[in-house]
Amino acid sequence: MRISTRLFAAASLAAMSLFAGAALAASDSIVIGTDATYPPFESLDASGKIVGFDIDIANALCDQMKIKCTFVNQDFDGIIPALQAKKFDAIVSSMSITPEREKTIDFTNKYYNTPPAIAVPKDSKITDTTDEALKGKSIGAQSSTTHANYATAHLKDAELKLYPSPDEYKLDLSNGRIDAVIDDVVVLSEWVKSDAGSCCKLLGTLKIDPEINGIGAGIGLRKGDTALKDKFNAAITAIRADGTYKKIQDKYFDFDVYGN
Repeated sequence: MRISTRLFAAASLAAMSLFAGAALAASDSIVIGTDATYPPFESLDASGKIVGFDIDIANALCDQMKIKCTFVNQDFDGIIPALQAKKFDAIVSSMSITPEREKTIDFTNKYYNTPPAIAVPKDSKITDTTDEALKGKSIGAQSSTTHANYATAHLKDAELKLYPSPDEYKLDLSNGRIDAVIDDVVVLSEWVKSDAGSCCKLLGTLKIDPEINGIGAGIGLRKGDTALKDKFNAAITAIRADGTYKKIQDKYFDFDVYGN
């Protein structure tokens, strides 16, 4: 009886899952995955709500597409596997469009493009962002990011230390456990202007490597999800044209974050 009951329960659960999937498709709603540890692009506010530039852009795109979007917080290391496992339908998490990632997932057109940069303590004796200037120094970066890959390729004489999120590398830099960090220039600029980042300063930006840094941040989608990709691309064009994008951009930045 227990075996039969379990089989019945499993069959019922499968049927319910199929029904839920059909209902989701019929309701014109999608689930978006993001790693909410990357302010000002995505983070958690005091109430635990996911907020930031990426989130506002995603909501504007969903409004343009006339679909409902909900957000799921997912660590960046596992965000592509989670997309492939259909835990959500799209990634909006400042993910750079790179040739390596395009082997496993598809991307929309870019929705912003900013260069990588280096930050150091205010009393640091490091004066440049070159490999020679950083030789023998410890550099922190978030794992599974283009910034970690950039350091591996172009800052070979430095010691790279990887962290699960920016929060950890920021803490180690502020406490003197590492000498420098590499990340997006906007993320580091906003951090060093905050109370939490008052320990540190922006050393400078780095020259973009298209093979590593890609052509900008795009929305990640499962391979072959052409219909959703086309909808997102049309929506990106629309919010750029009608002023919605600039309104969101100006809320967070005093420069053109879309880039060339």
